[in-house]
Amino acid sequence: MASVSRDRDRERLEQELQTGEYQNQLRRLEKKEPFFLQFNTWADVLTLMRSGTSRDMNKDEVLRPILTAHAADQDHRWRTILLVLFWPGLRSIHSKKRLWDREEPDELWQRIYWAFHQSVCRIDVARRRDGLVQRIYNDTIHRLHDDYRREWLHADREAATDPVELTALSGVAEGIDFEGMDLREACQKEIDRFRGHLDAGRISEADFLLLIGTRLYGQSISEYARGAGLNTEAAKKRRQRAEALIRQHEKGMP
Repeated sequence: MASVSRDRDRERLEQELQTGEYQNQLRRLEKKEPFFLQFNTWADVLTLMRSGTSRDMNKDEVLRPILTAHAADQDHRWRTILLVLFWPGLRSIHSKKRLWDREEPDELWQRIYWAFHQSVCRIDVARRRDGLVQRIYNDTIHRLHDDYRREWLHADREAATDPVELTALSGVAEGIDFEGMDLREACQKEIDRFRGHLDAGRISEADFLLLIGTRLYGQSISEYARGAGLNTEAAKKRRQRAEALIRQHEKGMP
């Protein structure tokens, strides 16, 4: 069912790229990059990006201007476009790394999404102009692994001294990680809660990612701000506004 839901998300995003708002982004690129004159719609761009190999230099010609524009203005629409362009690659990561989170495939997908967002925000196209598809793909996997590695190391340290585990080994109890289960469920509930506000238009995609990163995945405001190309104080105020909007709405709910 989760796979079907993600397919629907992809279809919804591809339809969104057909709207005038996103067509205007394509027209902006055409004015600066003659390479984009061959594309009538983003569907044409998708056709190019989803054919051939990751080493196709034409794909660099597509990604470089988009990444440059995103670095300049941090417009969330560029990130949406990049997400759709890389969707097959992200699905591939989800399939190949499913053993990293066998119990929570949706959690794995959220972390892949977050790792991809960080990779897109931090890549420097002035220094890396070629092989952009493979670079972003690899960076996403590396960031995802670092995210899980911190969790695995923490779990290993707890396992060495956990009295519940010691009791389980003695045969008195079944070593079920109730605490871990509760934490994962609580984390997923918060993700779903924030996504509900995103889907309702109360917060933006940038707000959603900021809340996920700093409230659930443990990033500091300053660390997140560096990755997203924001001023720390601006990121702090953005989070305050988003949380105030959420509180205001939820306060009026029965």
